[in-house]
Amino acid sequence: MIFVTAEATRRGYDPDDPQWCNLGQGQPETGPLAGAPPRVETIDIDPTDRDYAPVGGVTELREAVAAMYNRRYRRGLPSQYTADNVAISSGGRAALTRVAASLGPVNLGHFLPDYTAYEELLEIFRAFTSIPILLERERGYAFSADELRREITGRGLGALLVSNPCNPTGKLIGGDELRAWVAMSRELECAMLFDEFYSHFIWTPTQGELPIESAARYVQDVDRDPIVIVDGLTKNWRYPGWRVAWTVGPRAVIESVTSAGSFLDGGGSRPVQRAAVSLLEAESADAEAKAVHAAFRDKRAWFLQRLGDIGVHFDRPPEGTFYAWGNLSRLPAPLSDGMGLFEHLLECKVITVPGVFFDVNPGKRRRTQASRFHGYTRFSFGPPRATLEVALDRLAALVDAQ
Repeated sequence: MIFVTAEATRRGYDPDDPQWCNLGQGQPETGPLAGAPPRVETIDIDPTDRDYAPVGGVTELREAVAAMYNRRYRRGLPSQYTADNVAISSGGRAALTRVAASLGPVNLGHFLPDYTAYEELLEIFRAFTSIPILLERERGYAFSADELRREITGRGLGALLVSNPCNPTGKLIGGDELRAWVAMSRELECAMLFDEFYSHFIWTPTQGELPIESAARYVQDVDRDPIVIVDGLTKNWRYPGWRVAWTVGPRAVIESVTSAGSFLDGGGSRPVQRAAVSLLEAESADAEAKAVHAAFRDKRAWFLQRLGDIGVHFDRPPEGTFYAWGNLSRLPAPLSDGMGLFEHLLECKVITVPGVFFDVNPGKRRRTQASRFHGYTRFSFGPPRATLEVALDRLAALVDAQ
């Protein structure tokens, strides 16, 4: 995103300029949605909020996060999350960095393609060795439990980093499949680090009344199962500017994560954390999840159809997230290359992210020229519908002009 934004800025990009259509940045529209709670417009600051927040987060928010997970995923189960199973941090990257800093000398598996920021995350800490796991586009990026077992045992993985649903492909691990992954983590003592920042953006049937999914549903013992979950307000509650995220996991892991936070980031904003508590209350949180699903489900259906009409196709329609992982092979050159499309769309004031950036390559150990993802682009349908319509009209005109 640094490269993409910098290149757009060189061509005059201004996020406040309505002429620009940003289909690159991973941000959902943040305005009102039908059926959603009113957007928070003001935050009251108590005099005590002038002080530093605890590194692990204010107790009220940690309790609220634990209560939400128990209510949504763990009703009737004997093992329940408490505030001791939760740490708060200032944004998703801070949360993931804390977790990475807490890892010991293990082999850490990660999938390809996956979230671009993982590259720096996997590169900066030298305690663990990152092991890429290739997903096959011909199979729609599916990965069975048997294949997972083979990777864990064959490569000696001590941990696995998973974005679920996956950014950028939208592949979801859910239901019985996710249950099997969690069970394998427990059996083989391989920690699974689930990035669940898009867990409200689920487009396939899920358990319960809400269109949501989490590995927390399949944990047996919250303090023994090596399952660590990272989520926050950024995507699912549509408050990216608040920079509030949380880590949920065994108490011992949360202690390590909090200790890492004391030197990495020092903790988040106390008044913003207090304001976040009300957003996690049952009525508000569930109404937001339902409203997000209704609004983005309709945008998704239209967006995929329109991209398909233009000539972009998909190895697998996204089962989650607000992204479309577009295969450009049917477009005319040079638009059939993600970087070529990016450059030409910038001239039309439309921003996308070339697929090659999702070929997570910490330490640049593999040659970029050999990447399988030159012919892909990630398109975001996070922006409002009006913005998407303008952007795809420009894309269609660009394709027609070639």
